[in-house]
Amino acid sequence: MKLIVAVIQDKDSGRLSDALVEHDFQATKLASTGGFLKSGNTTFLIGVKDEEVTPVLEVIKENCKSREQLVAPISPMGGNADSYVPYPVEVQVGGATVFIMPVDQFEKF
Repeated sequence: MKLIVAVIQDKDSGRLSDALVEHDFQATKLASTGGFLKSGNTTFLIGVKDEEVTPVLEVIKENCKSREQLVAPISPMGGNADSYVPYPVEVQVGGATVFIMPVDQFEKF
């Protein structure tokens, strides 16, 4: 058995949740916040059999697309202002960061 932990942008959360249900995969959704952009993310916890890992990854890949977004940087507080850029910059957001971990034991009560 495996535990898939997928961190995705909030924008893709509803679409991924619907797709997982459509393919009969159960998931737990957790609200999370990214450290770099300080924006909302959703973390999905998905427990699957070993042979279901690839189909789940395909569902995630189909529903979580990366895109470019303009972001206004946060001014440094007490930090070095020399490297601070005062205008919006374009960054890549979205997609998914996925961790796959082995599960030694699983219980459902």
